[in-house]
Amino acid sequence: MEKSVFKTSLFSSNKPLLFPSLFSLSLLLFFLLFLSQSSDRQNLNSLSFAVPTAPDRCTGRYIYVYDLPNKFNLDILRDCNKLLPWKDMCPFVSNSGLGPQLINVQSVLTESGWHVTNQWVLEVIFHNRMKQYDCLTTNSTEANAFFVPYYVGLDTGRHLWGNNMTERDSLLNELSKYLQSRPEWEVHGGKDHFILSGRATWDLRRESDEGNQWGGKLLTLPEVKNMTVLLIESCPWESENEFAIPYPTNFHPSNETQVINWQNKVRSTSRPWLFSFAGARRPGQSGSIRDQVSDQCLKSTRCKLLDCAAPENDCNSPISTMSLFQNSIFCLQPPGDTPTRRSAFDSMLAGCIPVFFSPHSAYTQYKWYLPANYTEYSVYISEDDVREGNVNIEEVLLRYNEDQVRDMKNMVISMIPKLIYKDPRYKLDNVRDAFDVAINGVIERVNSKIRE
Repeated sequence: MEKSVFKTSLFSSNKPLLFPSLFSLSLLLFFLLFLSQSSDRQNLNSLSFAVPTAPDRCTGRYIYVYDLPNKFNLDILRDCNKLLPWKDMCPFVSNSGLGPQLINVQSVLTESGWHVTNQWVLEVIFHNRMKQYDCLTTNSTEANAFFVPYYVGLDTGRHLWGNNMTERDSLLNELSKYLQSRPEWEVHGGKDHFILSGRATWDLRRESDEGNQWGGKLLTLPEVKNMTVLLIESCPWESENEFAIPYPTNFHPSNETQVINWQNKVRSTSRPWLFSFAGARRPGQSGSIRDQVSDQCLKSTRCKLLDCAAPENDCNSPISTMSLFQNSIFCLQPPGDTPTRRSAFDSMLAGCIPVFFSPHSAYTQYKWYLPANYTEYSVYISEDDVREGNVNIEEVLLRYNEDQVRDMKNMVISMIPKLIYKDPRYKLDNVRDAFDVAINGVIERVNSKIRE
């Protein structure tokens, strides 16, 4: 008899063989499961590519900074000892334009963030702050605005007391030709360009080359009329392309804690004087109310006068002025050589409520920075009433009750961050300063002009 090969096998039964069928079915199911998982992975991969990317936070905010020849900025700083005929400005262009570090004396200031800053060096501070701007681009075709870092105020200032108009306008004329030769300028004719000056409008709007007229002619150039121009004082009734930004103070924080500490200090400071005035008389200036303001302060037992004409008073000392302002509830800000004053920003930095006598000292100027309702943070007294002797400043200020004074003071202190310029050597994202406000204003205006 022929032996079965399965005789000794477990499958020697005469029943049908099931194992091979089950085995094949298992393999098939495994294969199908593998294909399913592979397909799911492919679908997931395809879905991941379909997820939209996050929007570009710089869309509409890109700024291109012209890389101007050094003669328009850096070379001007190298000749810092020639910027003013009576003062060596070299110390003030140090530390990215902040000036020498200021040592706290008599605990008037907080421990850090303070410098001896000259108001006319704002162009250097602003340029260095621009280098920290988050949405810079080197691709001019994607830029929404174009910054021209020409130190026009410093350049003009070094020639203001000379009679050579050709020399005074030399760099400005070169800049005009340079910009008009650039393809970036041709796109919108300069409507998307902006420039800054650390001087007031009156120093930059000479209309004629005849005689020994004051100022440069930046603002009278046809090309510049298309640009946005930032200045420490604008001409609000004559030009729609000028925008005033704050004078630089001596406080340039490098971190948020420095800002908070300073706000806390001025909020808690005891203020023994109802009002004060830091300034000099203007006996030869027609229409000035400085004499009347000084006289009223001297006659009041509630006012402290810091006479800047007196040799013993150093009004250029940040310690002297900040001490006065911190000890005063109200700070008088009559016009000086021009309607605006740096002192207004120094006093608000000290938490002192400013008293203005001309709407052009603040209300028509710093619209990007100050509340539209001026009564929220300041007092207005007509300079005509002061000049004609129709008003007593002390009586006006005594009408404000404690609640009103507290509310105005708190508003002033809350405004401090956007009235100062941060230290451009540090990245400080949590504080929105005067530079940030200016850039927002420029971007909005440029985008609006382009849409027209």
